[in-house]
Amino acid sequence: MGANTSQVTDLSENTSLKALVGTETISENDPFWNQLISFTFISPTNSGDSKLLEEAVIPLAKTLIQNNPRTGNFGALVRVFLGRTKELKISTECQDQLFIWQAHNALFMIRCLVKVFIREMSEEELQQQFSFQERAPGSCGEAGSEDLLEELLLNLVHLIVEVPLLDITYSILFEAVTTLLIFFSYQLFHKDILRDGLIYQHIMKGRCLELTSRLVKTLLYNFIRQEKCPPPTAHIFEPKAEGGLLYGLASGVASGLWSVFTLGGAGNSAGIDQDNNLLPLSNQSLLLLLVLANLTDGPDWPNPFRQAITCFRNTQDTSSLPVEPPHTFQINFNSLYTALCEQQRSDQATLLLYTLLHQNTNMRTYILSRTDMDNLVLPILEILYHVEDRNSHHVYMALIILLILTEDDAFNRSIHEVVLKNISWYTERSLTEISLGSLLILVVIRTIQFNMTRTRDKYLHTNCLAALANMSAQFRSLHQYAAQRIISLFALLSKKHNKVLEQATQSLRGRQGDNVALPDYAQDLNVIEEVIRMMLEIINSCLCNSLHHNPNLVYALLYKRELFEQFRSHPSFQDIMQNLDTVIGFFSQRLEQAGSDLSVERVQEVIMKGAQALPKDRLKKFPELKFKYVEEDQPEDFFIPYVWSLVFNSGVGLYWNPHGIELFSMDSG
Repeated sequence: MGANTSQVTDLSENTSLKALVGTETISENDPFWNQLISFTFISPTNSGDSKLLEEAVIPLAKTLIQNNPRTGNFGALVRVFLGRTKELKISTECQDQLFIWQAHNALFMIRCLVKVFIREMSEEELQQQFSFQERAPGSCGEAGSEDLLEELLLNLVHLIVEVPLLDITYSILFEAVTTLLIFFSYQLFHKDILRDGLIYQHIMKGRCLELTSRLVKTLLYNFIRQEKCPPPTAHIFEPKAEGGLLYGLASGVASGLWSVFTLGGAGNSAGIDQDNNLLPLSNQSLLLLLVLANLTDGPDWPNPFRQAITCFRNTQDTSSLPVEPPHTFQINFNSLYTALCEQQRSDQATLLLYTLLHQNTNMRTYILSRTDMDNLVLPILEILYHVEDRNSHHVYMALIILLILTEDDAFNRSIHEVVLKNISWYTERSLTEISLGSLLILVVIRTIQFNMTRTRDKYLHTNCLAALANMSAQFRSLHQYAAQRIISLFALLSKKHNKVLEQATQSLRGRQGDNVALPDYAQDLNVIEEVIRMMLEIINSCLCNSLHHNPNLVYALLYKRELFEQFRSHPSFQDIMQNLDTVIGFFSQRLEQAGSDLSVERVQEVIMKGAQALPKDRLKKFPELKFKYVEEDQPEDFFIPYVWSLVFNSGVGLYWNPHGIELFSMDSG
């Protein structure tokens, strides 16, 4: 960094950088700046080199923090960059790579310095670093009214929304998005959720406000386009032979694009999808969008970015609204849906899908109207199937998405009409042909069983069972294996219930009047009985509403009928057991009448005929099972720490104070 610098080790001794952070004021009109930002810098290619870059910048930035109040050199650097941003659009149209390169280098330097500033000082002190105004020696006049910090933020937003995404602009657009992310990173140094501040006010109330919808739309399109980082040859241009400074743009253009995800504390984490290494702008744009969407409302203003995400519409929607919501815009829903389907391997894409399903009714209606829902649901199911390899927060999001989808009856019917063949990632059993609905049931039940043996998280249990309950009335043609797994889960719960009941009985017998604290078996028993009750309601809902469509479930129920005997007289289950007893008794009698030593095929034939003959009024009606996702059910302040955990673990190179906001572990399992 700095004129002709090519290695990290050169930074501390670089003459230009020493002058920048030194004690002498450098006018923004000085030729020095043109030389400073005309550097060639080989980008780090691994986390070790990236860390070296971070460490090399820190002492320079700290020196600048001490001297800048007297020199104003940082403000001059910002003004040099701002001067070039005014011509960026024209430079892009004219393919002026030299101009774009210099603007990029200036922004890269600002980003590296601001990163340290934010770690070292408060927002008020940061504002002072931007507020220097050159004065005559000995004068005590107040600084001018220009707000350089707001001007920089405004120009970054303008740059993102106005400069087209091309090979020659990819790097500077990436830097602009990353720099905005870093300005918001004060949250990493505060344990409590930030609800106000200078940066917040500039972005949500100031001159940036009118660009809200354009910024959200551009970030979404960056995610949709999934543009890969251009190869190094796309950045390189030949030095001019007619003399003057020789400029060369090295591989990666100093921004660290090829290793951006190895910066910061995360390193080469196994949890990071390696495909994202090739999509830094797309990934970074999505992270910035999630940060903006999850900013808290101010004391007297709503979050405009959340408003924009809540109300944007499809480009094909030509209807007019009586009153246009604030910050609304239109975007191609088909392109957005396709990108969401393709990118569900990453936490951030899953979180975006959740945000749109939960908050944007236009997008939710569109998604639920799709006839290719398997393209979206299968990646979600794959996340849950590989629960051991995913962090718990990604699993939560996937489950909540399923819960929101299963609130819709049309979805619950349609998934049983989609037939899948040879699901390669489902390895427990060969599934040559299965409906999407049956596969969904299998994966959710597997998640419940994993939770029972590993995490024992009640919240996860609740969401899994709620999704199954929502679907139960529309169960159709359940796969034999899916029906077996429903009954197997009930068998596992029954076994666990008996074990806890036995432990509770033994502990009461062994107490003998002493005051030794005993495990709270009563509470454990209540939890298990709640889950058993829910499973019985799910089975009952299917039998009452679609018994004739599910002979395999009746078969599995009859095969394991002894499991249910102990619950007939249990006060918590007597009512719900009436229907199961009716079904078991009815079909058992028909099988006895059909004779002994019946083949599987003959049993299934008897069940199918019996299902048509069973009078519906024989089964007692219960209220429809319907569970709705409510965001307030989430743990308090779940989303903001989650988003910043994603930002930090993506490797942007952000610092984090261990006394700051509590970040979530992105480790699997």
